[in-house]
Amino acid sequence: MPDASDDRHAPIWRTAWFRFYEELNDFLPNDRRKVRFPYRFAVKPAIKDTLEAIGVPHTEIDLILVDGQSVGFDHRLRGGELVSVYPMFESFDIQPLVRLRPKPLREPRFVVDVNLGKLARKLRLLGFDTLYSNQFEDGEIVALSVSEQRIILTRDKFIFKYRMVTHGYWVRSDRPDEQLREVISRFQLEHNFRPFTRCSRCNGRLSTIEQEQVIGRVPENTLRYYSEFFQCRDCHHLYWKGTHVTRIAQWMSRLQTAGS
Repeated sequence: MPDASDDRHAPIWRTAWFRFYEELNDFLPNDRRKVRFPYRFAVKPAIKDTLEAIGVPHTEIDLILVDGQSVGFDHRLRGGELVSVYPMFESFDIQPLVRLRPKPLREPRFVVDVNLGKLARKLRLLGFDTLYSNQFEDGEIVALSVSEQRIILTRDKFIFKYRMVTHGYWVRSDRPDEQLREVISRFQLEHNFRPFTRCSRCNGRLSTIEQEQVIGRVPENTLRYYSEFFQCRDCHHLYWKGTHVTRIAQWMSRLQTAGS
């Protein structure tokens, strides 16, 4: 009689060694950051599934080397490999290798999760097309990203487990000013600011409106001192270039200087 404890159908466990570089370490616990560590798995998983099980979103990865060879997300692990994983490259030419990130979108447009409302407002002030609602569910955000070619900005990295997601960024900071600097730096937006083109409330486009058309809609002192007005095409909220314009210009200059 065979030993009942002899389970011939038990999974065969294998081990590969992983090393993550630069900002990808932000997704790892302290004991796995900037060191080589083992990861056990059964069967022969696609490397994309393994990376996300470890906790690193595929949208953050630009290059994977397995035993020194560049591979795609569909590569299957067999055990015993050394896997090196790299984020987006800015200056190093990796053209001959299997680059995993899709090409940048021609025009940076965003959809922002429910935790980043202040960031959405700041991006709109700078003129970036940014969708936001505190009612958005993850599925809605993913659908908007795919259908409208928008970059997902989120504090919830688990949204990147949706296979359809191709463009996204996990915002590290929980402070809106730092979040904005992160996004500007990550997507190199320093020279794309277009203030007074987007409504900070609803994201609609702004159009110029004659001074006579805002009589009764703004304070009399505003009419006396200012002559240039804008109106949102969607929600009809009014804007004008008041004393705050100087502060906005200084703010944008600081952002551009920090990003250069």
